[in-house]
Amino acid sequence: MCYFISKQIQIKRLLCKGRKGRGLTCTIELVQVGYSRAWLTAGASADTEVTALGLYQDGFVFRLCFCTGNTNVCYFFFFFKQKMPCVKEFKRLSSFFLAILSFFTFQGARCELLVFPAGPSLVNALAGENVTLAVSFSGASDPVVSWFKGVLSIVVWTINSSADPSVAAIFSSVIKLEKQSASLTFFNVPLNYTGDYTIEMVKPGMRKASTTFTLKIFEYIQSLTLSSQPGLIKEGTENFTLQHSMLQGVFEQQIWFFNGIEIKNSSHYLVKTQANSLVILRPNQNDTGEYAVLLTNPFRNATASQNVSVRYGPDEPTLEVHPIQSFYLAGDSLNLSCQANGFPQPVAEWVFGGKIISQKGVLNLANVQTSQGGVYTCRLVNEDTKESRQKNMNLTVYERPVGNPECLVQSVNAINLQYHCGWVGGTPQAQLSFPELSNSSSGAGNFSLTVNASDSLNGKTIQCMAEHPVEQNKCNITASSPVAFLPIMRTTVDSGGKIVVTICCFSKASPKAVVSWFSGNETVINGSIYQISSNTSQLMIRHYNVSNFLLQNYTCTCRNPLGSKKREIQLQGPSISDSSLFPNQNGTIVTLTWEVPSMSVVTGFDIQMKGPDLLSKNRNGPLTKSSSNVYRTIQQKPGSARSTDIFFLDPKLTYWFQVIPKARMTNGEPSKIHRIGPGHQPRYPVPRPVDKVKNSQPNITANNMLKGALKSPPDYNRLQKTLSEKSVSLPAFIPPPPTRLATTV
Repeated sequence: MCYFISKQIQIKRLLCKGRKGRGLTCTIELVQVGYSRAWLTAGASADTEVTALGLYQDGFVFRLCFCTGNTNVCYFFFFFKQKMPCVKEFKRLSSFFLAILSFFTFQGARCELLVFPAGPSLVNALAGENVTLAVSFSGASDPVVSWFKGVLSIVVWTINSSADPSVAAIFSSVIKLEKQSASLTFFNVPLNYTGDYTIEMVKPGMRKASTTFTLKIFEYIQSLTLSSQPGLIKEGTENFTLQHSMLQGVFEQQIWFFNGIEIKNSSHYLVKTQANSLVILRPNQNDTGEYAVLLTNPFRNATASQNVSVRYGPDEPTLEVHPIQSFYLAGDSLNLSCQANGFPQPVAEWVFGGKIISQKGVLNLANVQTSQGGVYTCRLVNEDTKESRQKNMNLTVYERPVGNPECLVQSVNAINLQYHCGWVGGTPQAQLSFPELSNSSSGAGNFSLTVNASDSLNGKTIQCMAEHPVEQNKCNITASSPVAFLPIMRTTVDSGGKIVVTICCFSKASPKAVVSWFSGNETVINGSIYQISSNTSQLMIRHYNVSNFLLQNYTCTCRNPLGSKKREIQLQGPSISDSSLFPNQNGTIVTLTWEVPSMSVVTGFDIQMKGPDLLSKNRNGPLTKSSSNVYRTIQQKPGSARSTDIFFLDPKLTYWFQVIPKARMTNGEPSKIHRIGPGHQPRYPVPRPVDKVKNSQPNITANNMLKGALKSPPDYNRLQKTLSEKSVSLPAFIPPPPTRLATTV
C-alpha cells in the first residue's frame, strides 16, 4: 500500500524482507531530480505482529509505519536539498522534526539498530581540504561506534561516553570523530587516504549495523605533457609508445585520440591505464597524425597533444630479369633489375656469394658461366631511416649432378619399406622416381617413397630413374627378408668378477634387420643383468653364478618389414665336446687340443696330469722317482684357449692327461683321458705348415724341477730340424691355431 508522486522527489523502489509476525525490514530508494539517489532503511522487531505497512510524505519528511495491532511504529526520514533552505525555514523544520522525534521516542526504542549515510556513500575530495563522511543512526541509544579503513581499525568510541574517542596513532593528526553524529571528519586530507571506510555500530542484544563509504582524494592536474619512445618512428618497428606525465594531479579517467577520433584497445592499439601510455603496435605510414590524451577527475580536466610522423620505406623490392627465361646456358647474356618505393629513394646493391658485386639498380651479366648460377640478392637501403629490405633471385645455369645416383631401402616403423634415391648437385636438381612403385610420385635431388611391405617385393630389384636436362641415369636396390643364421656366443669375466656371456645374432637382410631378445616368454630389457647393444645385435648377460645362465631359454628374432628369422638359444654349463693329444716324435712334448660346444659357458681350463713329474728344463732326470696316481693341475688356460703344449716328458714313462672346463669357480665334466707312454700307439696330426715353433714352456714353476743330476731333455729346436731331415714324414710340432670364439655354420 505505497503511493507517492512528486516533481522533485520520487520513490524508485520499496523493498521489504521477512514475514508478518517474524520480523520485517524495509528499504526505500529515493531519487531527487538533479541529485544522487539515497537509500533509507527501517524495520520492525522480530516479535512484532505486522498487520499493515504504509509510506507517507510531508514535504521533505518520509514516514514509514508498521501497523502492529493497536499500535503504530513509525520511522521518520529527513531529506534536504544540497542547498540549505533559508534560516527561517530551516528553524521551522527543525523544531517540527524535533517535536515529531520527541513524540515517537518511545516507539523508536523498539526499533532495530540502523546506520546509514547522511549523504552520498562515494565521496570525492581535493587533497588538503576537509571532508566528512556523514552518517545517521537510529534504533538504539549509546551504541559502540567503530570506524575502519579496509580492515584497519582507526576510531572506537561509545556514543555519549565521557571519554574521548580512541583514534589510531597514525590517523590522529588527520581524522576526528563527530561525537553527536558519529560522522568521521578528515582535516587537510592527504592523497594516500583514498580507500574504503566502514562504520560499525554495536549494541548488546541487537544485531550489528554497518555501512561503507568510498573516499577518493584528488589533486588538480597541472602541466600535462606527452612524450614518445622511440623518438624516431620507423615503419615496421615492434611498437611505438606515447606516454603522458604531469607536474602534479590525480586523474580518474584517461581517453586517447588520433586525429580527433577516440582510440579503443584493438590489435593495433593498446591503452595502458596503469602505465599512463598508449602503445601503437607495428606502426606504419598510416599512423602519421595528431595524438592527444584527455585526463579527467571530478574537479578538473586537462588535454595534451603531439604530432607524430612515421618514416617508411623501402617497400617490397621488385626484381626483374631480361630476357625472361626459365634457365640459361653458359655463354648467355642477361641483366637483373631491382627497385622499390620509399622516401628518400632507396639505394640498391647486388650481393652474390657473400660479396657486393654492384651498387646500381641494374646488374649486367655477359657471357654467363655455370659458376655464376645461384642466388642473387638485391638489398635496398633507406639512408635516412637506415632501414633495409632485400629480395633474392635464383639464376639457373645448367650443370650436371655429381657422380651417379645412389639407391637404398630403409625400414619405417618396422612394417613399411622406404625406397630412397639420391643424385646430389647439378642445376637444376635431377628428377627422381621409382616407376615400378608409383607412376605419380617423384622428387628432386633426394627422393624417398614409402610403400607397404609385401612378399612381392622380397628379392625384387627396384630401379630408380634419374632425369636431368644434361643426362639421364639410374640405380637399383633390392629388398630382402632376413636369412637363416647361427648365433655366436663368447664368455668373459669382467673386472668385478662377474661372468659375462655375450650372444650375437646377425642375419643378412635389406633393410637391416632389427633384433629383439626374449628370456623364456618375457622380453629382455636393459638392466643390471641384461645389456643390449645399440644396434640390438648383441645381448650381454652378467652374473656371478653360472647356474643362473642355464635357467632360461633365450630367443633372438631378426626382423625387417619383409619377414623374420628366429633362433632359440640354450646355454650349457662348462663342457668339452672333443679333445686330442699329439706327441712329437721323441715323446718329449705333447700338444693337447680340445673343442667346446658353441653355447657352453666357459671362462677357463685346468690342464691336469697324472703320472710322474715332468723332467726339469735344466736337469737330466725327473724331479722325483715316485709317480702319482692323482690328477694335478699343471696349467691354467683362459676361456678362449683351445690347445696347449706340455714339455719335458720322459718317453720311457706313462702319463695321463685331461682338461677341466670351468665357469669361474664352477667345474664342468672333464674331457676324456689321454694316455702317452710305452706301449701306447699315438695318433699323429695331419702335418700343416708352420711359421714359427714355440720354444718356451709356460707355467713352469720351481715345484716341477728335478732334484738330482739327470740327463738333460732333448733340444726341441734341434729335434724339429732332425725330423725335417727324415725320409719318413712324421708330425711336427705345430703351434695352436688362433683362438676361435665359436663355431659358425
